[in-house]
Amino acid sequence: MTHLDMLDELLARHPELTPVKEDILNAYIALRDCFAAGGKVLTAGNGGSSADAEHIAGELMKCFSKKRPLTKESRAALVAADPLRGEVLADLLAEALPVISLTGHAALSTAVMNDNDAVALFAQQIWGWGRPDDVLLALSTSGNAENLLLATAAAKARGMKVVLLTGKEGGKLASLADVAIRVPETVTYLVQELHLPVYHTLCRMLEHHFFPV
Repeated sequence: MTHLDMLDELLARHPELTPVKEDILNAYIALRDCFAAGGKVLTAGNGGSSADAEHIAGELMKCFSKKRPLTKESRAALVAADPLRGEVLADLLAEALPVISLTGHAALSTAVMNDNDAVALFAQQIWGWGRPDDVLLALSTSGNAENLLLATAAAKARGMKVVLLTGKEGGKLASLADVAIRVPETVTYLVQELHLPVYHTLCRMLEHHFFPV
C-alpha cells in the first residue's frame, strides 16, 4: 500500500476532507523531507490541540500502525555499547522518528512564564531546539493563537518550515505557514475531530515510508 492509497482511505472515511487532499499530501512531503534530511518535528498547540501535539509525538516516536524492529546496525551498536544488556534492549526498542512536543517540560515552561512571558514559551523552545531542517507542526483551531504566531516567527527565523492544522477560516497563521491544512469546520471541537484522522493518516504515511518492512 502506498502513501497515496492511505490518503485515499482517509478521504473514503471522511469525504468532507477531499478539498484539502493536496494540502495533506504537501504536509506529508514536508514532514517526510524533514526526517529524511535528519531533522526533527517540533509540535505545539493549546488546550485540546496541546493534547493532539502530545498525541502526534507519541505516534511517531514509537510503533504506531506497524512494528519497527531495530536495524542490524542499531542492534550491533547497542550490543557494542553494553554486551550484557544490549540484546535485551534491542528487543525492547523501536526505531523512531524524532518529534518533540513543546507542550510539556514543566520546569522550563514555568521558568519562562515566571521570568518572561508565557506567550513566548513555544518560541523560546523553538529558539533553543530549532534547526533549518526541522519543521514546526502547529495546531490551532482558529489559526489566531498568539503564542503560535510568535512560534512561527521564531521558526522562520531559524530557517524551519511550518505546517499548520487549523479550521476553515485559517486565521492569521494560514498565510504564514508553508502548508496549511484547513479542515472544513469552524466550531472548535468539530475542527479537532477532523484533525485527529488527518494527523493519524500523516503518521501512518510517514511510518510506512521510513519503515517499509
